[in-house]
Amino acid sequence: MSEIHRASTTAPVNIAVIKYWGKRDPKLNLPTNSSLSVTLSQSDLRTHTTASCSPSYPSSDSLLLNGSPQDVTGARTQACFRELRALRSALEAANPSLPKLSSMPLKIVSENNFPTAAGLASSAAGFAALVRAIANLYELPASPTELSRIARQGSGSACRSLFGGYVGWEQGSQADGSDSVAFQVAPASHWPEMRALILVVSAAKKGVSSTTGMQTTVATSSLFTSRATETVPRRMLEMQKAIQEKDFEGFGKVTMMDSNSFHATCLDTYPPIFYLNDVSRAAIKTVECINAATGKIVAAYTFDAGPNAVIYYLEENEKAVVGVFKAMIGGKDGWKGARGEKVEGNKEGLEAVAKDAGVAVDLLKEGVSRIILTGVGEGPEKTDDSLIDEKGEPTN
Repeated sequence: MSEIHRASTTAPVNIAVIKYWGKRDPKLNLPTNSSLSVTLSQSDLRTHTTASCSPSYPSSDSLLLNGSPQDVTGARTQACFRELRALRSALEAANPSLPKLSSMPLKIVSENNFPTAAGLASSAAGFAALVRAIANLYELPASPTELSRIARQGSGSACRSLFGGYVGWEQGSQADGSDSVAFQVAPASHWPEMRALILVVSAAKKGVSSTTGMQTTVATSSLFTSRATETVPRRMLEMQKAIQEKDFEGFGKVTMMDSNSFHATCLDTYPPIFYLNDVSRAAIKTVECINAATGKIVAAYTFDAGPNAVIYYLEENEKAVVGVFKAMIGGKDGWKGARGEKVEGNKEGLEAVAKDAGVAVDLLKEGVSRIILTGVGEGPEKTDDSLIDEKGEPTN
């Protein structure tokens, strides 16, 4: 029987604090503006992927995600396969004793521990894991920066999931995208106290996909150009400074303003795109009330292309921020486990917030389906836990 070659990795979700929105080249996933994100802990949110190849496999490549076969013939997935095979092929040409893995069909099995396509950056973790697992399978010497250029072609924000901590993605200016790569602003160890509370508002697939939304925004929004050319470049500098100085108030203010700016351009698109709903707006109001009650910015909301709220805060302010939400929606899924049980419900804080928040509290009680507690984390990690057995079959 032919040998089955296998390699496995896990990769993290990242949530942008300076949003990527708009493409200057849709085919290469080249962005119209730079962006910056926080990589979240893989113990809470991750994609686990095993890549394998063998001459005994059927002739076409395959991908199984959460037990369901996926179409790998799309241009994005094929671009990643093609680039990675080319790098392996170059190694094989330089060293004829290496097995010819680049010519073998790929079989990939992937699992997420969070809802897919629900505005939780599943494609970012997915393509980062796919590219990293195949790079490990092919034993490529490529750096995370070089791999970020490949992962970007699968899903733009995937390039940022190849690093841990605080990560930037340079928009670049070259037509071929060679300089549109991710870079680490600071490792997780620089500011390990960063935490995130995710309010999962809807695990349903979103109505307007990010790709479609971006193309429509670029074509029709009058706010878009000033955001891409003036607002974001200024905020990238402000955000990097806030991270370097561990200035949460600066970090929080820019995070919230950039989320608002991004969703304003979506609203300014024709026809308008509504990623936020009433529950999302209730989360915004609650965060504003928490900050007002505390007298400074201790919580910062941000929303990707979906209704889920991601609320950043520092560990030292957990009671002031998460304690209020636990007192409010403590019966929802997600509070069990070490992180959730450690949080002390803050009834006094909730009473102070409820006076100003009004109907927001009731909207959150009704509209949040579950919560996820997490924090800043590391980039992709190799694992011996394989999703494909020695015979080349999925383990589950």
